[in-house]
Amino acid sequence: MTSPTEPQDPIVTPSARDGAPGASVAPPDGEGRPTASPGSTDTAPAPAAKVGHAPAPVAEAGHGDEPALVPEPAPAYGSPAVSLRGLVKTFGHKVAVAGISLDIPAGSFYGLVGPNGAGKTTLLSMATGLLRPDAGTATICGVDMWTDPVQAKRLLGVLPDGMAIFDRLTGTQLVTYAGLLRGMDRETVASRTADLMGVLDLREAADTLVVDYSAGMTKKVTLAAALIHAPRVLVLDEPFEAVDPVSASHIRAILSDYVASGGTVIVSSHVMDLVQRMCDHVAVVVDGQVRAAGTVDEVRAGRSLEERFVELAGGQLSGEGLSWLRSS
Repeated sequence: MTSPTEPQDPIVTPSARDGAPGASVAPPDGEGRPTASPGSTDTAPAPAAKVGHAPAPVAEAGHGDEPALVPEPAPAYGSPAVSLRGLVKTFGHKVAVAGISLDIPAGSFYGLVGPNGAGKTTLLSMATGLLRPDAGTATICGVDMWTDPVQAKRLLGVLPDGMAIFDRLTGTQLVTYAGLLRGMDRETVASRTADLMGVLDLREAADTLVVDYSAGMTKKVTLAAALIHAPRVLVLDEPFEAVDPVSASHIRAILSDYVASGGTVIVSSHVMDLVQRMCDHVAVVVDGQVRAAGTVDEVRAGRSLEERFVELAGGQLSGEGLSWLRSS
């Protein structure tokens, strides 16, 4: 098998600001072995950092067709898995997130919905350590993301939207690399990688370079990389975009089992019907603010989630003025 070339943009760059040893981790070689490169003394936050760099506790490997994604024990009853307080982010004169405070209960399947440009991705990026907030705090199971990022990121699995990945690795190599970065032993990584590639219908493409994957296949392999270490909290930004209905059904089943075992899932989506059927809690974000949050039934207030969303987002636009589109 031809070894993939090393990509230009690394996924993870440990640095002194994370409290990690002064060594950055390079992509694995052709046999999946990660190689170390000289350390960096730069203390500025690495915007592409997705995961913590110290060894993380792992669950037993799954057996059979589906992986056993068993998260660590959840926090004490009633404590939030994710707590956001006064998060603010501006880009020039544009206020993307305007002081959002939100508690996401441990063991919940939490949906984050909002129109395009509402601030959902910016909010999730700050909560997971991908983007430093201008103000406010984010804690993961009681661990502050910006004062103890290594420990906080140990608890997370993240599927960001549009993040660059090592697409010159094969699918198996990419997921293996993610597991090894987490400090997992090679045998467990190999077992879980095989399980995940199977249940996500990627077994036949396991030895294909990710750069040759379709958009849906790329989404699935990056989901596998986020799941490999059985995190306590899983944050997914538009996980079902470009995924076929059969694979989407399998993913929902995996995530539902994961929540039933004590994990917490946060998912952003534009598909209201999917969120209403899949999630038990939901928050509606509009113009960088939370307009409504609670259980799905509380937010719906007796209507469909889509109707409630349209109301909170400012009502439905009419098609007046486009008479030229109408058939004569």
